[in-house]
Amino acid sequence: MENIDNIVPIKIEDEMRNSFLDYAMSVIVSRALPDARDGLKPVHRRILYSMYQLKNFHNRPYLKSARIVGDVIGRFHPHGDTAVYDALVRLAQNFAQRYPLVDGQGNFGSIDGDSAAAMRYTESRLQKISDLILADIDKETVNFAPNYDDKELEPTVMPSRLPQLLINGCDGIAVGMATKIPPHNVSEIAAALEALIEDPDITIDGLMEHIKGPDFPTAGFIYGVAGIRQAYQTGHGSVIMRARTEIEEFKNGRERIIIKEIPYQVNKSRLIEKIADLVRAKKIEGISDLRDESAKEDIRVVIEIKKTDNAEIILNNLFKMTPMQSTFGCNVVALVKGVPKVLNLKQLLEIFYEHRREVVLRRTAYELRKAQERAHILEGLKIAVENIDEVVALIRAASDAPEAHEGLKNKFELSDIQAKAILDMRLAKLTGLERDKIINEYNEVMKIIADLEDILNTPQRVTDLILEEIRLLKENFGDERRTEIIASAADEFTMESLVSDEDVAVTVSLTGYVKRTPLSQISSQKRGGKGKSGMLTREEDVVRDLFITSNHQTILCFSNKGRVYDIKVYQLPELPLRSKGRHFASLIKFSEGEHIVSVLPIKEFTEGSFLISATAKGYIKKTELMAYSSVRANGIVALKLDDDDKLIGCDITNGKEEILLATRLGKAIRFKEAEIRPMGRASRGVTGIRFGEEGDQVIGMEVIRGDSTVLSVCENGYGKRTPLSEYRAQSRGGKGIYTIKVTERNGPVVGISQVDNEDDLMCMTSAGKVTRFNVSEVGIIGRLTQGVRLMNVDQGETVISMCKVAKIEGEEL
Repeated sequence: MENIDNIVPIKIEDEMRNSFLDYAMSVIVSRALPDARDGLKPVHRRILYSMYQLKNFHNRPYLKSARIVGDVIGRFHPHGDTAVYDALVRLAQNFAQRYPLVDGQGNFGSIDGDSAAAMRYTESRLQKISDLILADIDKETVNFAPNYDDKELEPTVMPSRLPQLLINGCDGIAVGMATKIPPHNVSEIAAALEALIEDPDITIDGLMEHIKGPDFPTAGFIYGVAGIRQAYQTGHGSVIMRARTEIEEFKNGRERIIIKEIPYQVNKSRLIEKIADLVRAKKIEGISDLRDESAKEDIRVVIEIKKTDNAEIILNNLFKMTPMQSTFGCNVVALVKGVPKVLNLKQLLEIFYEHRREVVLRRTAYELRKAQERAHILEGLKIAVENIDEVVALIRAASDAPEAHEGLKNKFELSDIQAKAILDMRLAKLTGLERDKIINEYNEVMKIIADLEDILNTPQRVTDLILEEIRLLKENFGDERRTEIIASAADEFTMESLVSDEDVAVTVSLTGYVKRTPLSQISSQKRGGKGKSGMLTREEDVVRDLFITSNHQTILCFSNKGRVYDIKVYQLPELPLRSKGRHFASLIKFSEGEHIVSVLPIKEFTEGSFLISATAKGYIKKTELMAYSSVRANGIVALKLDDDDKLIGCDITNGKEEILLATRLGKAIRFKEAEIRPMGRASRGVTGIRFGEEGDQVIGMEVIRGDSTVLSVCENGYGKRTPLSEYRAQSRGGKGIYTIKVTERNGPVVGISQVDNEDDLMCMTSAGKVTRFNVSEVGIIGRLTQGVRLMNVDQGETVISMCKVAKIEGEEL
């Protein structure tokens, strides 16, 4: 039985914590995260070093990938061969690496997600650019550490002249952290390094003058620079990638979308499957055919569009619903002295530059030591050839080599190394020409030593050497940017970009139901037909407003409480002619008792246009239309109202019109719009009409256009038409003149309208009865009359509203 004194009690939670931390740190440091200096994870570093030791260079024959993988796992990387081969394959894929480090021969996979062939079938060798990563590794430029079984040494970091972490990027998932760094263009990175070296205080914005943004191997577009700048400044940011597409026109005027480049790390086959799924699910309509015409490395996906559909709108939907637009989430995490850190762009460049300085200094120190060692030997050889007769005599007189060795050391004050070199010297070196070569080589080596010592003692020399390396990097491997950066962001798609800007008819009913109908559905009715019903409404409802506009235009909706709401036409429900529509209350969040009194289509907000609004208490206000160009989602104040006042109507003018206001007790006033000075949006306005009797209020406003008649309708079903010429112009703010004689017989006025013989009118009663008639049926009589009966009203019933019925020419709406 074991000695229980050797048993140490440990809490299981402590053991779990410590063991998990050890595991986590092993994954972070030894597997998942790259070193900020050479930009490589351990597996990539071991692959490149194994290929270096196998002399598997770009100018040497290929080796079987299985040979390389076996060498890696047998000597340095004690993990599965599949993981090592997958890493090797990725280093060779030109759609995964901006600058591949491995030259692969055979099937190394495709952008469609196809796997590489088995390692026994493929062959590999280093790319020429990989020489820069391994350059000077044999000159004690980096530290080496024992491998997993302590039988060999492996580099802890590469002496890389290549800013690998930035030009090829990196993906890795550790425990509790991850890294995702995009690839870049080597010419831009080289230019930024030069700028940093020449000006260490340069800002990230200054560096971005050289580095425009990521440069993906699959090209495409980047939309917006805000995410790029955030990633460069903080180490975290989102870059919006988009496929490169063209819209081609082919037979019969039809269009097709051609996808030529796709976002980085998007699987082309899955992208095509996603588009097909959306078409089958009818989430995207208008696509008649979809096929992949790609060949080798050239991408060409053809999407044919139906003749009646808009390719631009379908393309925007594809960007919104498929990986044709994707986000690359930058998370720049790398190991700095073995510790994971989030790094910004300048820090990455500074770490690489400091690494290069250390490598250059260590390389120079190594070369200096080697040169000094060679000079030491040459000094001995020089002494020997200058005293050749004595040297030869001494060696001939010696009984054996050790005696000759000691004799040379003592006689000429040589070191062991020098004496051995003299003894190893061939007789050919004793010729006159060879003696001169030794002396010349000694002089050259002394110059090299002086130069190397100067480099070590002069920091600027080190800087100049690094700048020269960067210049050669740009000269030998620099290329044109592949990914195009578009300054405007495409972070969000608006509905406007997803809806065709076609002409539509917008209908608004008297009780507040609204809809839009494509004009093509209305105009398809042949002339001479029976027409189409414009709105399926209740018996007591009818179309109050109808106007032709387009989906991308704005309508302003004014409520009785003096607020204005804007709605894009495409936000209205698109419904057929026979549909009733949806109530405004489902589109706008009203307060209690609020409803829409005026709906105005706005083609554009321009200077010189005005909004005229009138209230029940007789106020009139004129405001620049531009004041309503920015309306919040919950509306804004259109005009200031007293607690007992309400808005009764609005209209748009050019500032030179005439206004007619009518009151409940039969008065009306006509005045020039010029008498109203423009004022701010939140003001109450000025007096338009004064009331001569208590209980009177404004019930209607008309902007006078042309020379027609004014129709007045009273509560008891009476009304009349009067020529506009009988309404003389007055000064604003007066009591007005009679427009109709209000008596117990006809009752108070409920509304007025400027009409001509082609107009239809609709009256609604408190009992829900509706009467519709043509205005030509109403006689034209003077202002001071009571009018004629327009509709029969039962006892206790009154007319509560009237409106001119909107219709489209040629249609019975």
